[in-house]
Amino acid sequence: MRASRMKLHGFNNLTKTLSFNIYDICYANTPAQVREYIKYIDEAYNAERLTHILEDVAEIIGATILNVARQDYEPEGASVTMLIAEEAVAAQEISNTEAPGPLPEAVVGHLDKSHLTVHTYPESHPDNGISTFRVDIDVSTCGRISPLKALNYLLHSFDSDIVTLDYRVRGFTRDVNGKKHYIDHKINSIQNFMARDTRDRYQIIDVNVYQENLFHSKMMLKDFELESYLFGVRADEIPPREQREITEKLRREMLEIFYGRNIARGKRIS
Repeated sequence: MRASRMKLHGFNNLTKTLSFNIYDICYANTPAQVREYIKYIDEAYNAERLTHILEDVAEIIGATILNVARQDYEPEGASVTMLIAEEAVAAQEISNTEAPGPLPEAVVGHLDKSHLTVHTYPESHPDNGISTFRVDIDVSTCGRISPLKALNYLLHSFDSDIVTLDYRVRGFTRDVNGKKHYIDHKINSIQNFMARDTRDRYQIIDVNVYQENLFHSKMMLKDFELESYLFGVRADEIPPREQREITEKLRREMLEIFYGRNIARGKRIS
């Protein structure tokens, strides 16, 4: 049976924000391998492609784009900001139910009530060949539209080894009887808005503060294939002992980011 829709007094003033930190980790040890890695980053995550991703997000959540600002940086990195407006409710049926959003087949945009932003941060370790590429994404909306419907699409738009997610609902809105409502949809975990294949691929930990409408999930890819983390060299071209050393470095990087703390050198990585 369909739940009755809450009747509001005026505009829905709730602010809903979905924030991502996405980490893509690789091994590029020689100058040639680093150049190949940077070329890949520039092609895969330039401002133009990031803009297209945010345009799709706006369509998924039912928003109208008002303005876009984007910038590529030297030697690498990009930002995009997008200002968006909520479409009239009559234009489409908006659903905030717990269910995954659509799958996908740095730009900034400005919205009158909401905004989408993405910033990229490539970073390389000076000594051990580890490169960590971070993407920060914020989808912030006011009114009935919810950023959670774009979650599934965004997770499939990037190569993600580690993902940290924060969803929060702030402010309040009033119904016609004057009662305050601090959230306008049911949620007990961000995971409920993920597709099953995503949940199966990642180890996921939730840290939620329900009374404050704060939801936090951390994700780490379960499967590890060294080949997919190398640039400019194949795994079978590397001696077994060096393969184990590289694997140790990569796994350490992933675990430190996932748990948010450094692991003592010399401690065995499982």
